[in-house]
Amino acid sequence: MAMQPTDLISFDTLLSDGERAFRDDVRAFVDEAIRPNIADWYERAVFPREIVAPMAQLGLLGLHLDGYGCAGRSAVEYGLAAAEVEAGDSGLRTFMSVQGSLAMTAIHRHGSEEQKQEWLPRMAAGEAIGCFALTEPGAGSDPASMTTFARRDGDDWIITGAKRWIGLASIADVAVVWAQTDDGVRGFVVPTATPGFTATPIEPKLSMRASVQCDIDLDDVRLPASALLPGARGLSGPFTCLNEARYGIAWGVMGAARDSWMVAREYALERLQFGRPIAAAQLTQQKLVDMALEIDKGFLLALQLGRLKDAGILAHDQISVGKLNNTRVAIDIARTARTILGGNGVTLEHSPLRHANNLESVRTYEGTDEMHTLILGARITGIPAFT
Repeated sequence: MAMQPTDLISFDTLLSDGERAFRDDVRAFVDEAIRPNIADWYERAVFPREIVAPMAQLGLLGLHLDGYGCAGRSAVEYGLAAAEVEAGDSGLRTFMSVQGSLAMTAIHRHGSEEQKQEWLPRMAAGEAIGCFALTEPGAGSDPASMTTFARRDGDDWIITGAKRWIGLASIADVAVVWAQTDDGVRGFVVPTATPGFTATPIEPKLSMRASVQCDIDLDDVRLPASALLPGARGLSGPFTCLNEARYGIAWGVMGAARDSWMVAREYALERLQFGRPIAAAQLTQQKLVDMALEIDKGFLLALQLGRLKDAGILAHDQISVGKLNNTRVAIDIARTARTILGGNGVTLEHSPLRHANNLESVRTYEGTDEMHTLILGARITGIPAFT
């Protein structure tokens, strides 16, 4: 395999032919459907519903799940796809994550057979959109302090409360809502047309503008007994879904970093100052080299996590290594890439600052830097420092 100037370690030799072929299919989709349009979507702050069907056709919705119309691909293939989609935009990879890693995984892992049959085939086909309602206005890093409550009323459940920063909620057909009950935290499958369910987009935003995040009000939302997710009790239920999303982030952010770096490299080779390309300047070369090294290391880390996950031996704190390191590195790369573009880098003609703004959100959701640091601190010292 020929050495490319943009691949210092021949990363592709670590992938199978099938993994590379699938990665290239997703990359081609991003090049054709996302790159030409993302600046417009971002500027107008719209989520492009028109990409849902082609993403479903590629198998990207519930990519890692088996049965019910899902693609059943490996963890590594999921990660490669996440990186390619996030190279287009973090907000669009977030759609893939909320739909598949959160909402669909919750139903697939914890749902009844009836719930799976009702929702998963439609969600895999992009015919129904899901959201995952865990975070609240006063309960972010500490979900145990949630105040949304579901009480029994005969055979029914009635949910009252509020959620915040819930991706896709205003366009979703179904919400997986987590609530306190007299039996601890439980999950519920809630059709968004249910009376009392209201989702309001959070606007305006400086980040994730081609995505949708919402406030949800739950005003005595009445549900039948069959809405309860039977397989989820306590916070371990939502956490299994969050770990799926965090794993995808470890890959996805490196796609945003790689795209930022490649844009900066191309610009540096073409931009002339003092009679030569700025790529000839020592300081610019140092930036390009440092970014390239971190991208290679980030992808190696993501691949190691993927191989462990496919082997069934990936630990939750190892996912924290990937989420914490790669997101932190990616945002630094996007910012550094912007400096190579100079003033032109603050326009939507170029991707690095858009990626940097998006990554501010990615760095926060599915566990802040601080929370993942404490998870790893507890792993290293044996002493939990969360309180």
